[in-house]
Amino acid sequence: MRAVADLGYVRNVAAANLSQRRVYRFCFVIPEGTNAFFDRVCKIVGAVSPPDGTDRVQIRVERVAAFDAAALAKCLIELSDADLDGIAIVGINDARIDTPIAIMRDKGIAVLAMISDMPESLCDGYIGINNTTAGATAGGLIALSHGGRPGRVLPIVGALTARDHAERIDGFRKTLAATALTIAPLIEGRDRHDLVETHLRAALVADPAITAIYSAGAGNAGLIRVLATLPSDRPRPMVVLHELLPHSRDALEQGLIDIVIDQRPEEEVRRTLALLRCLADRRPLPAARQIVPAIYIRQNLPAEVDPALLEGSAA
Repeated sequence: MRAVADLGYVRNVAAANLSQRRVYRFCFVIPEGTNAFFDRVCKIVGAVSPPDGTDRVQIRVERVAAFDAAALAKCLIELSDADLDGIAIVGINDARIDTPIAIMRDKGIAVLAMISDMPESLCDGYIGINNTTAGATAGGLIALSHGGRPGRVLPIVGALTARDHAERIDGFRKTLAATALTIAPLIEGRDRHDLVETHLRAALVADPAITAIYSAGAGNAGLIRVLATLPSDRPRPMVVLHELLPHSRDALEQGLIDIVIDQRPEEEVRRTLALLRCLADRRPLPAARQIVPAIYIRQNLPAEVDPALLEGSAA
């Protein structure tokens, strides 16, 4: 120990893991359904590999029905018996997942919340955007578009049991409370484009005063179909939604929607893997840096990236 102190030696964890043939075993538990965003996340996870080539990482992906707390709890119980170093979960607000998560952590499996947060008592950290701020941003952009004039805004979510959706709506409501805008009854579309389309068509017929739509969840292909078929004598509502995906990009380019707030999932996955390695090595976590979402309008859309270029890369 004196020699260590005299030499100022600092253990190189990557080199030690290489010499010991250490293999990291991580799992991502990602919602399954018609949500194209989570399909995008799965593709990113599948393309990521350690940037320096020295870490041996095995990544497993489990898909669980969206908003199904019982199915998620069952999946976590099964994973608690697997040989895992860490797991990343898209969190939901439901007490049924508390015990399975506690069992995993008691067995030494690190647990991170990704994209949608969980209570601090349940996980070792959160990687994602501040969803309350994202919702407040959407509300602010809609208020700006109205220029102080009155209006009526229709919010759409997948389900309020999804913490990210609930936080976005909370930030959105608080921002609009200080404006002349009113809020129409919320639509829960379960991230299903068919449900969103059905409920939105009915809402626009029942409430012709709607001047803006904020979609805090998925199912936006259905929303876009409704907008594309609005009667010519009805002004299109101003629209803000989340995630830059092929259908939302096309809708921006066609002028069917106005703003996309993208949470940069490539960065979320990269940081999640980095933190899972830190936790597996029992190293202190680095200071958390906020992931700032990108705001896209038709004029600042980035160039489309060939998915093949993501192979073997974290970006």
